[in-house]
Amino acid sequence: MSSARGPSQAANAASATDKATLAFTEQHYFSSYDHFGIHEEMLKDTSRTLSYRSAMFKNRHLFKDKVVLDVGCGTGILSMFAAKAGAKHVYAVDMSNIIEKAREIVNLNGFEGQITLLQGKLEDIELPVDKVDIIVSEWMGYFLLYESMLDTVLYARDKYLVEGGLILPDKCSMYIAGIEDGQYKDEKIHFWEDVYGFDYSPFIEVAMAEPLVDTVDNKSLVTEPYKFFEFDINTVTKEGLSFQRQFELRAIDTDLCHAYIVWFDCDFPGDETVTLSTGPMSPYTHWKQTVMYMDQVLDVKKNDVIKGQIASRPNSKNPREVDIEIMWELRDQKGKYNYFMR
Repeated sequence: MSSARGPSQAANAASATDKATLAFTEQHYFSSYDHFGIHEEMLKDTSRTLSYRSAMFKNRHLFKDKVVLDVGCGTGILSMFAAKAGAKHVYAVDMSNIIEKAREIVNLNGFEGQITLLQGKLEDIELPVDKVDIIVSEWMGYFLLYESMLDTVLYARDKYLVEGGLILPDKCSMYIAGIEDGQYKDEKIHFWEDVYGFDYSPFIEVAMAEPLVDTVDNKSLVTEPYKFFEFDINTVTKEGLSFQRQFELRAIDTDLCHAYIVWFDCDFPGDETVTLSTGPMSPYTHWKQTVMYMDQVLDVKKNDVIKGQIASRPNSKNPREVDIEIMWELRDQKGKYNYFMR
């Protein structure tokens, strides 16, 4: 005997599958931070780490006797910076097992009475205090929003931050530019046209659809940068992080344009402002830049303007992933491409 499931049963089953998939991807995300290697990479990123330290140490008066929440504390480096900057107490939260090492490190460096470490997802635990004065977090991901923890920071802001409290960093900007990258595009894309004498071209669509995270030489830029998106973490909503924005890229010379790159800057509040920049004109960061190849080559002349639109939204199945769409126009050349950061 066979039986068919009704629409509601099918919908419930699909919903259960989606929830199971999301739970798996979240667990995979957090467990990826269990290994010390990823923390070694971040700690050795001096642009990242020293920006946070400078923002706290240059504004010690803002931290003196304050209660601080460190969202996604990792090995505890930002918590210890906050403690040294004068915080009365720091509550450090992380879901990954690296927090056990953080606890050892905090105690080893004499902060056991000043820093309380809590393991778990912030949304699922209760802090020992009702409110905090400052939130610090290194939540940023590739393309700023890919696999980021910003949703959790916004939750912490709404539930725990006192009115007029500080968030470090608190302002973010995203930039786009065009680059000449013919040699690398040949290696990455056109390679599939002839693989040991065989046509592997079905892989081209796959390779084109996924952005590349890599370090781009500033000399590869063929257009001026354009700031297409910015927000203030003090006021932005979760829904406000899905965007569709126009851009205009002015060519700085006559050249070929093979791809677009995106990077971000983050500003820290205080009397002495500190900016962390991940652009190709700035020192190296582990975020590098996000490279998105076009399925055509644009022949630009000096002062030509590429007009376009870029949109980003969380993936419907896994909100930690990002779906990106770019459309562009240069004279009689037009193009559109969908990219998926997965």
